[in-house]
Amino acid sequence: MQDQLFAIIDIETTGGGIKGNRLTEICIVLLKGETVVDKYTTLVNPEKIIPPQITALTGIDNEMVANAPKFAEVAKKIDEFTKDAIFVAHNVNFDYNVLRIEFNELEYEFTRKKLCTVRLSRKLIPGLFSYSLGNLCSSINIPLINRHRAEGDTDATVLLFKKLLVLDVDFELIKTFLHPRSRQATLPPHLSESQIEDLPETPGIYLFKDKKQKVIYAGKAINIKKRVISHFYDKMSKEYHLGQETFFIDYTATGNELIALLLEAESIKKYYPKFNSAQKRPGLVYQIINYTNQRGITQLAIGKTKKVQNSIGTFYNRSQAVEKLEQLCEDFNLCPKYCTLQSNVTKCSHYKLKNCEGICDGLETVQEYNLKVSDAIDSLTLESETYVIREKGRHYNEEAFILVKNGRYHGYGYIDTDVQISGIEDFDPFLKIQEATYHTHKIINWYLRKYGQEKMEFLKSDGIISENHPVFELS
Repeated sequence: MQDQLFAIIDIETTGGGIKGNRLTEICIVLLKGETVVDKYTTLVNPEKIIPPQITALTGIDNEMVANAPKFAEVAKKIDEFTKDAIFVAHNVNFDYNVLRIEFNELEYEFTRKKLCTVRLSRKLIPGLFSYSLGNLCSSINIPLINRHRAEGDTDATVLLFKKLLVLDVDFELIKTFLHPRSRQATLPPHLSESQIEDLPETPGIYLFKDKKQKVIYAGKAINIKKRVISHFYDKMSKEYHLGQETFFIDYTATGNELIALLLEAESIKKYYPKFNSAQKRPGLVYQIINYTNQRGITQLAIGKTKKVQNSIGTFYNRSQAVEKLEQLCEDFNLCPKYCTLQSNVTKCSHYKLKNCEGICDGLETVQEYNLKVSDAIDSLTLESETYVIREKGRHYNEEAFILVKNGRYHGYGYIDTDVQISGIEDFDPFLKIQEATYHTHKIINWYLRKYGQEKMEFLKSDGIISENHPVFELS
């Protein structure tokens, strides 16, 4: 690779997401060996307003670029200048992706092999406090003049890259970075390869953390390593920025998808990560509630809330709650008016429910009616069963369980295969108690719709495994 041409590049932009970032300045230095063979630098008219905070950082304002060439006018020069070269930049994915999008706007595919001097420096000059261009140059005595301007940053990167070439005997490391299947070409600049290598290829959750160890993204996966790496292949602006801010990755192996989903929901609620969008807002649930009106009649109604509370029944859309109320009216001869299925009527006249026994018309006593409502409430309570869901553990001699008590998610745990379980109290030493939320209820409901009751073990009110279902035997 002694005769290989390298294009050392730095750009300045208008800021914003990758797709909204427009070029304001570019500098390219062509390097062969240790010799600079050519240089090109120019301001670029971004055809949009440069925000004040960007001007404060770079010194480039709207007046400076007003008469500068537009990207379409310099695109051919950039293409020809870099045609036979390897694209080199400090945090290369930023510069490379901005240029690719600029070329895409002209319906031209810009593709180059690329090298990142941040990642190369981490390998060849390990142990530094920071690998930002300013701090790195200060650490190894490289002059950096005219910071945050394309030419100043490019000149410093050229000197840095020359040092790296000397340290990389026979280009061994550079060759691995250039391999199309190499993770080095896609990993974010601040992540060490060892963090990726240490990830398991099993179900679980993973947490992306910034340089202050703050969780910025929580995800779940069937294969943790594969899913984490997929984030870095994604060219979406959100995924790019996630990669740029990620310094550390933590994970928890769960052995199965269900616990991974539940832990992901818990992590999003606990950390409220900036790059998660789903599950941040508690969804609305509809609950059947009961209260006593002025006449002493026990009424049923549908309440809407953001919390899964203790109620007669919880539903995830209004139509399900209404359907259940109509069923109770029909099964227990209740009055649609006093189940809030009708309003502003003296006596009920529901189009579908015709078996009211006259509480609304004085033909039935309050005491008689309330007994029927009590029976209806008891029927719903009986539907809120206690059970465990069996799932795969984290290794071959372990099995996982998810405990649902009285229809509410209670927590999860892991049990070795030699532990005998005969009742609910036997789970206690292994149980990690968790909070029931809208999202955990939705996850468990999804699971049961998908798999049915084949992995469930029901428990009777006294906590003993139901005789109608097999004992919790681990296999």
